[in-house]
Amino acid sequence: MRQIILDTETTGLEPAQGHRIVEIGCLEIVNRMVTGNTMHVYLNPDRDSDPEALAVHGLTTEFLADKPRFQDVADELCRFLDGAEVIIHNAAFDTKFINAELARIGRGPMHEFCATITDSLMHARELHPGKRNSLDALCERYGISNAHRTLHGALLDARLLGEVWLAMTRGQDALLIDMDESGGKGQAEGIVLARFDASGLPVIRASAEELAEHEAYLAALDKSVGGACLWRQWDPAPVVEEAQAQAA
Repeated sequence: MRQIILDTETTGLEPAQGHRIVEIGCLEIVNRMVTGNTMHVYLNPDRDSDPEALAVHGLTTEFLADKPRFQDVADELCRFLDGAEVIIHNAAFDTKFINAELARIGRGPMHEFCATITDSLMHARELHPGKRNSLDALCERYGISNAHRTLHGALLDARLLGEVWLAMTRGQDALLIDMDESGGKGQAEGIVLARFDASGLPVIRASAEELAEHEAYLAALDKSVGGACLWRQWDPAPVVEEAQAQAA
């Protein structure tokens, strides 16, 4: 299963008002393992960022002036996302910007080449109703350090979301994950299930009295359906005799 964690930074909130993407960050996960394969680009939006957006990502017009434009990286992006489940926090925001950029160069929307698009924010809201589910809040909830995140950055946020997503979707694996083979704490980039040694589990055998009670219960069930129970074809006598011998 190939998944891509994706994040963008933009000049503002609405592509219909001419706002553009200034940064794209993507992180690849295959079979719940971070592969180290990423895509990260800064883009020249041919316009200034709104002051509010600039305060979030800090990418100035001067810094972006010599960066490629979206059409220069569109082929690379489409190849990177092709056939994958794309996971985005508040997917409606990022997809509308990417789809707007694709439409500008005459291409179809993301869903035409992505296997599916998953909104991690919606998933978090289902898991934690009534709680804050921003990326920062989820990092705190799942014990993921984001101390180095002073400004938003697309690849940085994609890496954090990747850790959050693996933690948030771990499910019952949480009973076994967190210890690697050397006994150290597992990392999101290389989760290893601890080996389970069943040799120390106690084996509790039924006593002769318990087997007799079970046999009487089965006989009553068989009688209630007119002797049609299949399990009556099995003879429990050897098991009862073994239990009696052990008890003696």
